[in-house]
Amino acid sequence: MVEPGSTLAGRSMWAWGQLLAQVGGHGWIWGPNGGGRWHTGIAVGVTAIAGIALAATILISAQRGGLKSPWSGRKKKNPLTKQEWQSFFTPEGKLAEGGTRFLKKARSSGVHMEIRAEVWPFLLGVYDLQSSEDDRNDVRKTNRGDFLLLRKKCLEASVFKIKEEEVSEVPQIENEPNPVSAEGEEPITSEDIPTTTSSLSSEITNLDPVPSELPIDSNASVSNNSNQEMLDRKPSLGLPDTNNEDKSDLTHADSSDSESSIDQAPKSVESELNNTAAKEEAARSRKTDEDFATWQRIIRLDALRANAEWVPFSPTQAAVSKETAVQLADTVGLQDYDHLEPYRIYHASRLVSILEAYAMYDPEIGYCQGMSDLLAPIITVIEEDYEAFWCFVGFMKKARHNFRLDEVGIRRQLNLVAKIIKCKDQRLFRHLEKLQAEDCFFVYRMVVVMFRRELTFEQTVSLWEVMWADQAARRAGLGGSAWGPIKLDAPPTDDLLLYAIAASVLQKRKVILESYSSMDEIIRECNSMAGQLNVWKLLDDAHDLVVTLHDRIE
Repeated sequence: MVEPGSTLAGRSMWAWGQLLAQVGGHGWIWGPNGGGRWHTGIAVGVTAIAGIALAATILISAQRGGLKSPWSGRKKKNPLTKQEWQSFFTPEGKLAEGGTRFLKKARSSGVHMEIRAEVWPFLLGVYDLQSSEDDRNDVRKTNRGDFLLLRKKCLEASVFKIKEEEVSEVPQIENEPNPVSAEGEEPITSEDIPTTTSSLSSEITNLDPVPSELPIDSNASVSNNSNQEMLDRKPSLGLPDTNNEDKSDLTHADSSDSESSIDQAPKSVESELNNTAAKEEAARSRKTDEDFATWQRIIRLDALRANAEWVPFSPTQAAVSKETAVQLADTVGLQDYDHLEPYRIYHASRLVSILEAYAMYDPEIGYCQGMSDLLAPIITVIEEDYEAFWCFVGFMKKARHNFRLDEVGIRRQLNLVAKIIKCKDQRLFRHLEKLQAEDCFFVYRMVVVMFRRELTFEQTVSLWEVMWADQAARRAGLGGSAWGPIKLDAPPTDDLLLYAIAASVLQKRKVILESYSSMDEIIRECNSMAGQLNVWKLLDDAHDLVVTLHDRIE
């Protein structure tokens, strides 16, 4: 006989059995193990009610954790097409419904390769979702000028030999020697560049103060093996400070309050303070120059080592002539490229151009290994350097925390991955604790370069598009009623990548539990995942984690 306290269906049958045991009359049948007599007519009703109860149990279970993933059945769906993309715009060139329908589609199905160059600037925040075509034309013009000013600064500060004729004027850093401007725009010349750098300066001013320490040991610039191994092994946290200067000595206020207090000081004190400020500014400038020279060397090493996985996805760049490739290499001062094919020279030169500009734009971060991994897919899809640069800036608004010297951003993300695993699978987490791997440092590389080395090119950009769509939805405040059914399935999250990383570890739980007895073995397992992951299954599992754990984790 079914005991109370088992399943919902079992409890229903038990209650009916107790009731029927007290009913007299003809047509009784004995329950299981003599547990009571049931009337044959009522027995049919009991069976029907038990079936209804069982269905209710399944429904309740589904509502609690079995919601349909926006990525389930992905193979039956098509990515966002050009026709669909164009249908999202109003006659004024604005995205309908504030971009909600567009983001839902991009989040669930990705973007077709032929329109990625048009779509990505929206996903990465280069263009506002509410912008009109006129607004975007203004943004493009400003962005081109600002990028060329950054490139001019890079050339002036470069420690590498640049042709004199390239330094004397603002270079045309485009995809061809005589670039064709975007449709409807006049070719940009040095006269088109703003005479002031107000737009550019405002961006740089908003960044955190420049740190005194280098982002990477300058000796690393001559060691290929040590550079490569940095992302392949567990990192050593708490890197030694490469400069023992007191950072507080290199900061000085320039606010109106500080100025007014100086004005009130005696002249001798004022003079001393001015001299001190000048010395500090000079020291800061020298330090920045040293940093930039180091970043330039490392950028070139990484650019020359970049792989050619992107080639099938950009036939135009793959077919570039040697003359064009060499001319661009000379423009950015790239050397030692004789062993490379023209398309790889061209690709490496574009990496140098944009990464140097970013180091100048964001001197707190500068350049660190792994950033070239993040940029490579962007310049493959977007052929205009200035557009690729600003898309990279949009990407780095979240990713830059992966490259901070204090590693606060990395620690937070690793802690979140560990928390997800602990909440989802206590047994696996206890095993990680025994191996002293509960800090989840074995997924360090996945976090830093965002699965770039674990997934194929197409898988990588598909995952990133979904991640960017989530982040764009959060920026736009879409997460309530405007998000509709997707909100009911899984709310947009800034940390979808981390749920996917946790999902990849949980997919390997069996082998980790049964076969691995050290963290080094887990590191090797994670580093060998390349080509073995199904990105849509990964997203489906990540979705399940978001649904079940989001409210407890975030």
